[in-house]
Amino acid sequence: MIILGIESSCDETAAALVSDERKILGQALLSQKEHIAFGGVVPEIAARSHLEHIDAIVDAACLQAGVKLDEIDAVAAASGPGLIGGVVVGVMAAKAIALALNKPFIAVNHLEGHALCARLTNDVDYPYLLLLVSGGHCQILIVKDVGQYERLGTTIDDAAGEAFDKVSKMLGLGYPGGPLIEKAALSGDENRFDLPRPLIFSGDCNLSFSGLKTAVRRIVENYAKNGDISHVQIPQQDVCDIAASFQKALTDCLIKKLQKAVKIFKSKYPQGKHIVVSGGVAANSYLRRKLENVAKKENLLFAAPPVRFCTDNGVMIAWAGLERFQKGYVSTLDFKPRPRWPLDENAPKAAGAGGVKA
Repeated sequence: MIILGIESSCDETAAALVSDERKILGQALLSQKEHIAFGGVVPEIAARSHLEHIDAIVDAACLQAGVKLDEIDAVAAASGPGLIGGVVVGVMAAKAIALALNKPFIAVNHLEGHALCARLTNDVDYPYLLLLVSGGHCQILIVKDVGQYERLGTTIDDAAGEAFDKVSKMLGLGYPGGPLIEKAALSGDENRFDLPRPLIFSGDCNLSFSGLKTAVRRIVENYAKNGDISHVQIPQQDVCDIAASFQKALTDCLIKKLQKAVKIFKSKYPQGKHIVVSGGVAANSYLRRKLENVAKKENLLFAAPPVRFCTDNGVMIAWAGLERFQKGYVSTLDFKPRPRWPLDENAPKAAGAGGVKA
């Protein structure tokens, strides 16, 4: 069985073919560079770029795989949540292929792509505890099965990746912020600046990074004339120290809430074996090391997709589509792309992605 997956929910145009033997047959990805000058993704520019490149990306993935389109068994597309213009491009491309070749179409929740990717690259059984951290999302969930998720906590404001991007911009490091903050932090003193850990003592698993971001801004303002941080000049070592202190504070928040979630997970599913981290921020090696330590202390196994599959990619969509297809779920061609699509929304309905069981 071969599934074609298409991803276009943000600023990566990607396609991949994956088999039920857990083999990645071919993949292609284009990361849009147009947004760097703006310090963030411009939705209209992203959508136009997806439209311009989607056909070539699909062709490149098929060429690498040595597979013709009429040889696939189904086509899956990230159908939300995301920037709706880009999502529409990917969904319409997938529907066109499905209709032309009389193949099943599978609408995949973009977050489910992240959630299930570790099962392709690691031996991870259901149920498992998931920390999903990306530019637009930050959640702690119990993954029970395909389409079955229990959310234990989420961010009440900024996502972790969003906080990385905004702090990076304040420090003049550029975009995307995650890898730039991590690189600067390698030369920094993570204990130099005393930054807050929002919600650290709350009794739930929810997270907040807005206050942490504001605290960094106040430090940066100390280097600016008249509080104007648009042209602030910060000594390089201070930039590294701020980056390291921020990275540690954000990671501390994630670890503290994950530890609370582990207790809930173990009480409900004592047979569960894994802590999984996924999403773009999961590429951060500092965070990975801390999470591995938590897993070890809790006598659980740690798993994460390879770094190249943490950011948005076609492989994760193809794999999620394959898992859905194996369960017998396909989507109708009138499925409407969704700018918002909670992963834990109404599990039985979500399992069908708004479609029907084959």
